[in-house]
Amino acid sequence: MEPIVQQLTETLRQANANKTPLRIVGGGTKDFYGNPTAGETLSTGAYRGIIDYEPSELVLTARAGTPLTEIESALREKGQMLAFEPPHFGEGSTLGGIIAAGLSGPRRPYAGAVRDLVLGVRLLDGTGEDLKFGGQVMKNVAGFDVSRLMAGAMGTLGVILEVSLKTLPLPPAEVTLHQQRNEADAIRLMNEWAGQPLPISATCWTHGDLRIRLSGAASAVEAARRKLGGTVVDAPLAGAFWRGVRDHTDAYFTRGGALWRLAVKSTAPVIVLPGVQRIEWSGALRWLQTDASVATIREAAHRAGGHATLFRADANTNPVINNGGVFHPLSPALAVIHRKLKRTFDPAGILNPGRIYPGM
Repeated sequence: MEPIVQQLTETLRQANANKTPLRIVGGGTKDFYGNPTAGETLSTGAYRGIIDYEPSELVLTARAGTPLTEIESALREKGQMLAFEPPHFGEGSTLGGIIAAGLSGPRRPYAGAVRDLVLGVRLLDGTGEDLKFGGQVMKNVAGFDVSRLMAGAMGTLGVILEVSLKTLPLPPAEVTLHQQRNEADAIRLMNEWAGQPLPISATCWTHGDLRIRLSGAASAVEAARRKLGGTVVDAPLAGAFWRGVRDHTDAYFTRGGALWRLAVKSTAPVIVLPGVQRIEWSGALRWLQTDASVATIREAAHRAGGHATLFRADANTNPVINNGGVFHPLSPALAVIHRKLKRTFDPAGILNPGRIYPGM
């Protein structure tokens, strides 16, 4: 066993025996996300490095503390990418952090979510046991897919050590189009386009501006460009725009105040709420900056066939965090499943306690 893993194991075993809460930290770029948690810091940042990368097999395995920039650089050298376009939210973003947070970028509805591309994981559970799940091929699971369960678990089920991911080739051609559309027309068009064989890899609407990214073979991109119309955005500007959307450095996200993330049916009509909205994922992701009440926002999301998460807080919404209201409340049946999983992987409840839901 590697010295770093041995040290992590011993820390976990002692914490489990003493019921000492642990706060798991990788690069710290997503500390803002989720409910606040207390405890001694357990850092995974030192356990880093790419273990195995087979471009011909479209599979990469790396340690949890490996910087995301290092992984993306290695992939670009071979003409490949992480298709779910993970948000960085800072220079220190790590592989373990992006898996634990379970967040995907603009390409998510067209290329898959984080969990769809996780092939296997190695982790330490709450008792310090070293576990491995999945493997390095897509068809490796018989029964419950534990490796994908770690995507979005926020470190509450285990300390991720290593991850195997499916990679995809970079598109040979990419173009971003700009159109002026009102909100209702943008939602309608994005859904119509999603049902057609078009090489769309991202959509984003804000304040009447609709941007559509096309990625794929040059001939397919050009045909789609002619079909959809609109103004072609200069490539460097387009690249900067989508990075800003992905990493929340775009002007929309830097206004300050509370930011809500509404995951709804893509066909849901305009959601009438006070504040400024941004729409991604062909209508399925609605960002909202508002001072509306929690009950109002969550009721609107429910009517639209989804749920609402307080993604970033401000002074007015800090009480929501303090009361464990960041994530949409679970149904009783789902709450039972969550608690059973938590007891199985972390019987003493020491791993990021309350990060997702109070008491878990």
